[in-house]
Amino acid sequence: MKKILIINSSTRIENSQSRFLTNLFREKWELKYPNDVIKLREIGINPIPHIDNEWIAASFTKPENRTIENQNPLALSNELVKELKDSDVIILGVPMYNWSIPSTLKAYIDQIMRIHETWKFKSGKPDSNYVGLIENKKMYILSARGDSGYGINEKHAHMNFQTTYLQFIFNTLGISDITILSLDNEEFGGEIFEKTKEIVKNQIEKIF
Repeated sequence: MKKILIINSSTRIENSQSRFLTNLFREKWELKYPNDVIKLREIGINPIPHIDNEWIAASFTKPENRTIENQNPLALSNELVKELKDSDVIILGVPMYNWSIPSTLKAYIDQIMRIHETWKFKSGKPDSNYVGLIENKKMYILSARGDSGYGINEKHAHMNFQTTYLQFIFNTLGISDITILSLDNEEFGGEIFEKTKEIVKNQIEKIF
């Protein structure tokens, strides 16, 4: 039995294509692995608070030196980090907003990027050599985008601050086994979008 964490970051409920993907993925997963435990984290419609000065001070205080006062700002962060560490599979649904990610997802990332908790410097000092502390995870990034051509060597690759950023972040945390599926062309709608949708649905079918 595995623990599956599904994270939705879209601020939309209706007409959310990233949510369509995570719902489809969940449906297929439950059919094939009915005994697995699935947890849903909605950060798009239930936004994660942004970190602040108190959070930063507490985060960079060694655990043994933290007082009750500076433990409190980390309560949610601790919950999110534990949730991530406890999961075997992470499924992230993310729309592209202005060539990047929703601010709700950035707030989540800031909460889980914890030095000595989810990553560290290899030498113990700032050396640009990061070691991820979250290991043995499988991750699926399910992205939705208005246009197309954001893949490697494609015409809009230089404008993709969505999946490239997310892959770097989660690689830094130690998650190296990442599969990215993208539903493009939502902006155009009609036949071109429906064709793209069928391609992605078939890609998901092949996974299962």
